[in-house]
Amino acid sequence: MNWTGVMPAITTCFDRDYKIDHDFVANHCRWLVEHGCTGIVPLGSLGEGATLEYAEKVAVIETCVRSVGKKVPVVAAISSLRTTEAVELAKAAADKGCAGVMILPPYVYRGDWREMKSHLVAVMRATKLPCMLYNNPVSYGTDFLPEQIAELANEHKNLEAVKESSTDVRRVTAIRALLGDRLAVFMGVDDAIVEGVQAGAVGWIAGLVNALPEESVDLFRFAAEGKIDEASAIYKWFLPLLRMDTVPKFVQLIKLVQQEAGMGNARVRPPRMELEGKELDEARAIIRAALKTRPGRNAERETTRA
Repeated sequence: MNWTGVMPAITTCFDRDYKIDHDFVANHCRWLVEHGCTGIVPLGSLGEGATLEYAEKVAVIETCVRSVGKKVPVVAAISSLRTTEAVELAKAAADKGCAGVMILPPYVYRGDWREMKSHLVAVMRATKLPCMLYNNPVSYGTDFLPEQIAELANEHKNLEAVKESSTDVRRVTAIRALLGDRLAVFMGVDDAIVEGVQAGAVGWIAGLVNALPEESVDLFRFAAEGKIDEASAIYKWFLPLLRMDTVPKFVQLIKLVQQEAGMGNARVRPPRMELEGKELDEARAIIRAALKTRPGRNAERETTRA
């Protein structure tokens, strides 16, 4: 497992009946890889994992592995309200050909460190796959502190990476101060990617990449190579869209960007609902302004995809 580069946390596309559109998911994965993405991460928050049945999650894993699993690693997000189900999903991910798993805390219950550690350890022990820890205290209310992450890494060899989404870029340097290169640190918030790379992050679990992979890969590459002027130019253009990744309706917004860019639709499963009214108009204005000024691109390019 090579933990590096831009790995999309992919959205889950739904058809008009709100069933998973597996043909689109497969094509979307291939398109992302063709544009330089180094892995695929299905079933996370952006993938609306909380609205998917267990069998649907396994089916999405199968689709992703079948479409791109021989080219790049597929890293399944493991999330459940029940530790036993999380364990079973991790086992299924291995059986279906995933190269790794990304472990989330339970969505609802905000337990203490003893309970959360027990949950994570149960999943890590259930599989030999390389594991990534997902730390997102803003969304989940559970904060894995650098010292706790170091404790897990020192006790479990298959914990190899962490997706750091605390929005505090200092966490990157704090983790590296404790563990050096023992864990690969990925940024998990889109609008802090350049700062995160400068602090030592080696990868990006990205959101807006679902619609704009070429720009996302270029941005990460320029930042990683220390090409500050080039990175700054893309970042300045990209930030109004990247900020859509860090608000409560990030799923609706990113799917809307996909629809406007011609790669997907805006359908979301309840309890989420598509944007409407003033909220929709304001979002579309931002998106369309950005698409018209894509760096070095024809404003009309790639707008014919369904």
